[in-house]
Amino acid sequence: MSETRDPWLPHRLLLSERDALLPLLRHTAESEYERRTACPGWTVREVLAHCSAALLRIVEGRLEGAFTPEANASDVRERRDWSVSRILDELEEGFTEAGKVIAASDGDLDVIALGEWVHAGDVRDALGRPGAYEGPGAAEALAILTVASRVRSTPRVEAVLGEGCLPVPETPSPASPASPASPTRRLSLGNLVEGRPPARLETDVPTLVRLYSGRPVVGARYVLDGAEESELVIYG
Repeated sequence: MSETRDPWLPHRLLLSERDALLPLLRHTAESEYERRTACPGWTVREVLAHCSAALLRIVEGRLEGAFTPEANASDVRERRDWSVSRILDELEEGFTEAGKVIAASDGDLDVIALGEWVHAGDVRDALGRPGAYEGPGAAEALAILTVASRVRSTPRVEAVLGEGCLPVPETPSPASPASPASPTRRLSLGNLVEGRPPARLETDVPTLVRLYSGRPVVGARYVLDGAEESELVIYG
């Protein structure tokens, strides 16, 4: 990523999600892992297999040809016969170790950490658990999304977030990974386009994340003026 970045944001995001998600998953009945998710064709189990494989690729430096639809599908097939506990063990290792590698990179992998957090939301959503696309880690996720929306060349959107908006953290030093955050209810996403005024979005954090990650927004309440939903998606 060419934008100014805090290299430790992804690490903090992954650790936060590890501590929030893994206890929930380890107390979930195995039958629940067959629920369908917002990811076409993938169950909860398959989403988690994809997540654990992607993080392990980062940890082991196996990035050539990674993160394509074909590579993702191959990773999931490779884990088809794994037990749920084995997948969760690999996922926990990935959450713990991948952020350190991402911090030392040039920023191109930051969006993968954000994708892991979004997939955790997919899992919560499929399982009917609260906190999908919000909760612990949302501050870091929004900070990464702000940069990613520019790198991925989405149009400028001035977002006004409703009650319950989580803060976007200030840039901390690497030696202080838990620096305090500064409250905000506004985000400026994407890039200015010549001859086109910024769009305006009024929504909440989960719906903002759904819009930018291409997740379903059926039933969500938001107002978007000056842009189309399809222009906001950073994964595709």
